[in-house]
Amino acid sequence: MDRRLTPYSGRVAHVSLSGVVNAPLTEGLQAQVIVPVANLCASPDGTRDRQLLLGDAVTVIDRDQGHVFVMSAKDGYCGWMAEGNLGQGPAPTHWVAAPGTHLYAEPQVQAREKMALSLGSRLAVVGSWGAWANTPHGFVPLRHLRALGDWAEDPVTMAESLLGTPYLWGGNSRFGLDCSGLVQLSMHCCGKPCPGDSDMQMSLGRLLSANEPMRRGDLILWKGHVALVADRDRIIHANGHTMSVAHEGIKDAVARISAGGGGLVLARQRV
Repeated sequence: MDRRLTPYSGRVAHVSLSGVVNAPLTEGLQAQVIVPVANLCASPDGTRDRQLLLGDAVTVIDRDQGHVFVMSAKDGYCGWMAEGNLGQGPAPTHWVAAPGTHLYAEPQVQAREKMALSLGSRLAVVGSWGAWANTPHGFVPLRHLRALGDWAEDPVTMAESLLGTPYLWGGNSRFGLDCSGLVQLSMHCCGKPCPGDSDMQMSLGRLLSANEPMRRGDLILWKGHVALVADRDRIIHANGHTMSVAHEGIKDAVARISAGGGGLVLARQRV
């Protein structure tokens, strides 16, 4: 079993694994992320696998000295996070559709900001005050939000709104992204399901034949890396070469990655 997608902490398992693992079972407790970005780790205080954003829903399966083992609702990814990153609240109604925004203590631009939020964060809008959305966490400019279900149309456009974002291994936010994090965030903003890591993303869509031309929105996958096709000549990807989200020529990227020991292209997928 892939530990990243197996809701089993090593001590307690989700009821979906009944008959699969020999461990106490639980239905878990529902919670949501209450901080801008929360690391999802392989072990308590371990290395980061992925990140969850404000408003993301999880099922809490186990607890261990200030950490909780959770399963993410949006992609099934499992891991440990700090217990203080989770809480309860009304179900989100809107998502942040701008590359980034701020939560303010009051509905005015001069007010103190409470936190910065990334594209893709989710909020429960409980009212409005002029050009401001009122949420349990504070006030957000309405123009930065869209209702859940009112999705963007083009993942590449969403990815291009994040150009220049610094590279961060396991990153899923405007504050730092890796290759698969950029793809997942861009897809989710368009209402498209997408797993968290590049090897999982190889299952998306259909494999292009060798003589089939690529088009905007296709995926190019290497071992451990993924990029979105921006146009006939370029990709956009979060990469360790520029240490950012950047455009790169397709031929240049293929040659550079191969020369650097990253291997050949494994798949081209139409999503």
